[in-house]
Amino acid sequence: MISKTYYRYIWLLDMLLNSDLLTIDEINMLWEDCPASDGRPIPLRTFHEHRKGIKEMFGVEIVCDRSHGNVYYVKNPEVLDEQSLSKWLLRNYSIPQDFTTFNAMKDRILLEEIPLGTSFLNDIIEAMKQNVELQVDYQRYESMKEEHLQTFHIQPYALRVFNRRWYLLGYLKKQEGLRTIALDRILGLKVLKNSFKLPEDFDVRKYFADVVGIFVNKDLPITKVKIRAYGIQAEYLRSTPLHKSQSEGRSKYREFAEFSYRLCVTPELVSQLLAMGDKVEVLKPKVLREEMKEKINKMFNFYK
Repeated sequence: MISKTYYRYIWLLDMLLNSDLLTIDEINMLWEDCPASDGRPIPLRTFHEHRKGIKEMFGVEIVCDRSHGNVYYVKNPEVLDEQSLSKWLLRNYSIPQDFTTFNAMKDRILLEEIPLGTSFLNDIIEAMKQNVELQVDYQRYESMKEEHLQTFHIQPYALRVFNRRWYLLGYLKKQEGLRTIALDRILGLKVLKNSFKLPEDFDVRKYFADVVGIFVNKDLPITKVKIRAYGIQAEYLRSTPLHKSQSEGRSKYREFAEFSYRLCVTPELVSQLLAMGDKVEVLKPKVLREEMKEKINKMFNFYK
């Protein structure tokens, strides 16, 4: 779960982004309804510390306009448009400003659970900030026996969320390569003093650019994939593309739409396509179409 301090940063920033100019007294009136405030006003010193923390975390400044009665506002909200992580945090951890109404409706508002594996997040982020290695006790799903527990050192490069699970991308010196591990499979973690240098050309967005999900194999070629989406599934894909390379072809048939992609064919791509059921048909490449047929036939045999 996100720490209480981070939650306060997010709440305070979200509140100021969605409000007019506010005095410290007006901020306190809203603050007392915040679940992280314990119903007490925010001390002025703590408020200024939070302003500093928000600037470090999000890159935005909360400033005071003394000429209009000491009112506070966000000076550079446009910075958030350039930071997908900051927007993600605000989008996923902000909740309605009217907490009295929110709490009254809590039995009728069902929130999605926060991704698993968050207990080690703070330590991992701190190690990333300091560029120091981690010692990780790790157990994969397919090796649940105690003797299969792995302990290794990893240089933490980046974090990613996919399908409500947190993943750590890092460099393993023993394997001499980058690996992605799931945080919910970490049984123990220790921040070490061994420092490392993040490669100057490392770009996490480029690293995952050609895949759906977190599985990256640099030996896989970039392939043109074409699918046909039927009925409302076409609208879902238009509003939430399967991959950033998605493009829609022209079709004279209204009952379906065809989408093309340029990406690597990975197990996660196959899983995403299978999850769409009978609303999606793979047209190209032939090898992917055959793999889909094989898996669908295997599923069919389960129900014979």
